[in-house]
Amino acid sequence: MPRTPRQHERRGTSAIEAAFVLPVFLFFIFALIEFGHAQMVNNVLRSACREGARLGSTTGSSSAGVETHVRNVLSSAINPASVTVYVKSAASMETTSAPDTAATQLEAMPDIELADAESRQMFMVRAKVPYNSIALVPMPFMHGVVLQGQAFIRHE
Repeated sequence: MPRTPRQHERRGTSAIEAAFVLPVFLFFIFALIEFGHAQMVNNVLRSACREGARLGSTTGSSSAGVETHVRNVLSSAINPASVTVYVKSAASMETTSAPDTAATQLEAMPDIELADAESRQMFMVRAKVPYNSIALVPMPFMHGVVLQGQAFIRHE
């Protein structure tokens, strides 16, 4: 069947439209995947801190044991070597005034050895990782973004 002049003028239109739309579409798809991965890592960080805090609240556990347990839980999702884990005394959080919960203030709290902790002493387990260390596709504009989790509990 012979082509009309109108059909001849539209050849390649679909390829050009795809060239414009496909990169934008793929960017959105990869952004959704990356956001989901970051959310999963954030949930694993919080869960690992809760499990570590529960372990640390029992008699006979040490701060090093808690840190090792947190890293073991994290190893199911990310490289635990890229994670910073803190086990800190949270006695300063028990004041009557509103405590400062900024990340730098939490990390500046004094270290605690859980094997020597007193009964009912509050402590914190905190883990953080730079986003680009765990990203599927590291993005330069995400430099400085930190994913973190923490848990506060009392020693038994």
